[in-house]
Amino acid sequence: MARWLIGFMALLAPALAVAAPFGEPVDTALVLAVDVSLSVDAGRYALQRDGTAAAIGSPDFARALASGPNGAVAVTVVEFSDPDRQIPVMPWTRIASAADAQAFAERLRQVQRSSDGLTGIANALLAAEDMFDESPWAATRRVVDVSSDGMSNIGPPIDEVRDRLVAHGITINGLPILSEEPSLETYYTLYLIGGPGAFVVVAQDLASFADAMRRKLVTEVTVAQLPVPPPG
Repeated sequence: MARWLIGFMALLAPALAVAAPFGEPVDTALVLAVDVSLSVDAGRYALQRDGTAAAIGSPDFARALASGPNGAVAVTVVEFSDPDRQIPVMPWTRIASAADAQAFAERLRQVQRSSDGLTGIANALLAAEDMFDESPWAATRRVVDVSSDGMSNIGPPIDEVRDRLVAHGITINGLPILSEEPSLETYYTLYLIGGPGAFVVVAQDLASFADAMRRKLVTEVTVAQLPVPPPG
């Protein structure tokens, strides 16, 4: 082998080592869709963001993660408000250890609010569907995880978009925050969630958001170990 090629391969080796995990599968590809509409003030935004970070960095999440067949999930976070404001704030990241989860949580705590406006949940679902195509890791299960303190009040009918995603093999789970709309749990159950293993976990208020998110994430990772029915 020519001397220049040997040198080139030596330089390339570290990059190849970093890129290798992109070929490894994950148990779940998870889009965390977080409401940042006008009803979410600065204090509530911080509680949501930091509560999500605390849930991902928790020992319970790490234990659930390790119990899966692949011992890994891929996670991204998108903030949503108006139909044209579906903004990814955390890129797709493979989490395969407690250290990975802690690093993701720490980066998430540094995120700054991306927008405000109305509550376009249906548009958030459509954006999440597209985001799955961008994940570099094959997943056994694809899940959209929606959290908000209000009903969808702009964009296409939420149940029609839900049915579209479910038909494509995507599960939608929900975390309604009941501080503004006490009937939001019923709305989520009837119109939002769908797909294999879909469920709702309620946060009575933002003070209990972190605990509700932790319980939901642990359940999502555990459900990912079950067989996945074919789409439709």
